[in-house]
Amino acid sequence: MSSRLNPYLSFDGDARQAMEYYQDVFGGELHLNTYGSIAQSGPEYADKIMHGMLETPSGFTLMGADHPPGMEFKPGNTCSVSLSGDDEDELRGYWEKLSSGSQVSVPLERQMWGDVFGMCTDRFGVSWMVDIGTSQG
Repeated sequence: MSSRLNPYLSFDGDARQAMEYYQDVFGGELHLNTYGSIAQSGPEYADKIMHGMLETPSGFTLMGADHPPGMEFKPGNTCSVSLSGDDEDELRGYWEKLSSGSQVSVPLERQMWGDVFGMCTDRFGVSWMVDIGTSQG
């Protein structure tokens, strides 16, 4: 297997809901392991997600988990997940699902550099950027 880089998101107790939501957005196979399955947490964390991985038909891999017990959860704005390419229908479909009920900071529209681009923050606090490349010749 070759090396790959993929996002790993931390959640504050709602990783299951978030990962199931992303499976609805992108499709694919979702694997979830709880802290209880490894018996390394108290009962309040038994059903929380220790590791989740979504592998999609488009070749995306998105990982996520509930923040580990005993560690402080510090959400921030230093990271965004970027989706880009030239398959307009596919990317617009992702945008419609991700932006529905989210905080849209940049509407999906043509930008000064020529691409169609949008940014939103979903209900789980994850920032998404969608860039649809254009072929201008």
